[in-house]
Amino acid sequence: MTAPRHFTDARLVIASHNPGKVREIAALLARFPVEAVAAGSLGLDEPEETGASFTANALLKARAAAEAAGLPALADDSGLAVTALGGRPGIYTARWAGGTKDFTAAMARVEHKLGTGPRDAAFICALTLCWPDGHCETFEGRIDGALTWPPRGDRGFGYDPMFVPDGYTETFGEMDQDEKHRISHRADAFGKLVSACFKG
Repeated sequence: MTAPRHFTDARLVIASHNPGKVREIAALLARFPVEAVAAGSLGLDEPEETGASFTANALLKARAAAEAAGLPALADDSGLAVTALGGRPGIYTARWAGGTKDFTAAMARVEHKLGTGPRDAAFICALTLCWPDGHCETFEGRIDGALTWPPRGDRGFGYDPMFVPDGYTETFGEMDQDEKHRISHRADAFGKLVSACFKG
């Protein structure tokens, strides 16, 4: 088995046009000597997410950004998987918010479909790091929890105000964001990425 490639570059493109994701990933990268640049600030197009899994979509986005920018690129594809809804919205998490990215409506849609069903859910994240030569490394993270209604808190983004992680009473929307960054699905995936590509 080939060892993961070690990251040694000075700049890294965050291949996302979602300001919340860009902030979270930039915060996770802050302790490393690397300049994180958002894809939007480089004028990069956002590719259509045609993959059938979080991993496939993260790979698609990271590869497109790395090729377009000529720099290593880190892409995230993540979403909410609700057990009673067969894992939906899953890879369609953002699309449930519609073209206007109305996550208040998206949360209401989840609640309506859930009804009186079990409320367990998970946030899942796939992170892919790609270099301009086409080499990619992918890692997946997860955090389990339960959905609450009505939503609580105005921190975070997306479905955060209705998700209570296991072992906590606050939603991601109420929680101190440093704590969220420490325990989140993105932090789980990022920890695996760091162990494989930023250390050793």
